Amino acid sequence: MAEMVCAGFMETRAADEEIQKICDEVKCQVEEKRNEAYAVFNAVQYKSQLVAGTNYFIKVHVGGGEYVHLRVYKKLPAYGGTLQLTRLQHPKSQHDTIAYF
Repeated sequence: MAEMVCAGFMETRAADEEIQKICDEVKCQVEEKRNEAYAVFNAVQYKSQLVAGTNYFIKVHVGGGEYVHLRVYKKLPAYGGTLQLTRLQHPKSQHDTIAYF
């Protein structure tokens, strides 16, 4: 298992069910910011960063050859554990690596 370092990045991993659930929860926020509705919204890869909560940097396939990169902040459980889309990058391609933004 990869070691997580406070304020450091975890290695890039394939998205799993938990990451897809995060994406499903923030999809409306993404569509609102992009002023666009997505029929496809599939998490592909992610990195995470432990801070006072967790930042997730997620590559999401949105149909065709289009991707978006999301930064989603998950508050600590003591503060409600809620999710917030903090930034997004678009357009992205399948080959773009996930980096801090």
